[in-house]
This record gives sequence, structure tokens and C-alpha cells, in this order.
Amino acid sequence: MTGIDFRGLHVLADDGPGWPRGPVAQARAACEGGAAAVQLRIKHASDREAIAWGDEIRRISRDHGVAFVINDRADWAQRCGADAVHLGQEDLAPNDLTPTLRDGIAIGRSTHDPAQARAAVADGVDYVAFGPLFGTATKETGYDARGLSALSEIVAIADPLPVIAIGGIDARGAARAIAGGAAGVAVISEIAGAADPVAATRRLVDAIGAA
Repeated sequence: MTGIDFRGLHVLADDGPGWPRGPVAQARAACEGGAAAVQLRIKHASDREAIAWGDEIRRISRDHGVAFVINDRADWAQRCGADAVHLGQEDLAPNDLTPTLRDGIAIGRSTHDPAQARAAVADGVDYVAFGPLFGTATKETGYDARGLSALSEIVAIADPLPVIAIGGIDARGAARAIAGGAAGVAVISEIAGAADPVAATRRLVDAIGAA
């Protein structure tokens, strides 16, 4: 376990070519808007470009006191000095990471059902992500919308670990997720596709705070 507080808004800075801004600009807006964590999600760029983005986002996030997470790649997370690596179900399981890669870094794990959540807890992760809560067109998971009742079950399984809900979440959905027991929510398109991503981040942060 680490001392990082993962509660609040997680913004995934995504390198999809359809967004009006690149991942560094997305991450900067999220930090300025008060996000708790920014997560670099790379699906298109080269390793060299990803590392350069990671170094810049690490600098920005540190200046704002925001946790920095890198998706999928524990080696990149170590290289860039990230606070955590976030592993999907298709990535290496947390217990398959070498002690060197696990040293000093938090681990998050994407889950979609109770069995996956129990496995993540058994693997000693630091937080559990669960979704898609309300469905999503941004990130293909192969799972239908899970809903708030399923979220409550995952929260009970993960306790006392924080659960971060993801999938189709806007400001209203963020408030519902927090009321349903989530410690935080994660978003992609709400920030990546926003006309004013700083204001969009603030709306989500305010919704979480009010809940």
C-alpha cells in the first residue's frame, strides 16, 4: 500500500486522434481544474512519444499536487516517476510484476465483475476501478453497463480499498456514483472532448464534492 489518496476525480489523458487536444494539454487542464489524479492512456503513440508526454505530465502534476498514473505499462510508470500504474484485465496481473516494478509504486486494476474485483484485492492492489458504470463509447470493454447496484457490490468486495467508477460518467453520474459508494470517478471524453476542459473538470470536481 502507498500513502496516495485516490479519492476524487481521475482524468484519463488520452492520445486518441479525434480529440481537439493532446494528452499533455488534457492533463494540464485536469490539474488546473482540481482533479485528484491524471492517468496517461496511450493507444496510438510510439514509446518515445509516450515517455516524453509522461515526463511532461509528471512535471505538471507534481506542480499541482496531483497524482500521476500511467496506464498499462509499469516500466513507463517507473521511468517517468509516476505514482501508480493502472492495469487492465489484458495486462500483466499485479502479482506478475517483478518486485522491482512494484517497488514504490501504487497499482490500480480495472475490473468488470465480482470475480475480477476479488482477484484484484487478492493481488494486493491499491485501488479498484469498476465499470463501465453507465456504458461508454470511448473505451471498448466488452461489457454492458454495470449499474449502481453492481457498483455497491464491488465496493463491499473491495472494502477498505477505494473503488473508482468509470464509464459514461458526467457530472450527474459522478454524484450518483459517489452516493453509491465509489471513492472517485474516472472520465475520458468529458474532459478530452470538452470545449473548456478546465471548466468541465471543475464541474465534475464540484459534483463529487457535493455528493
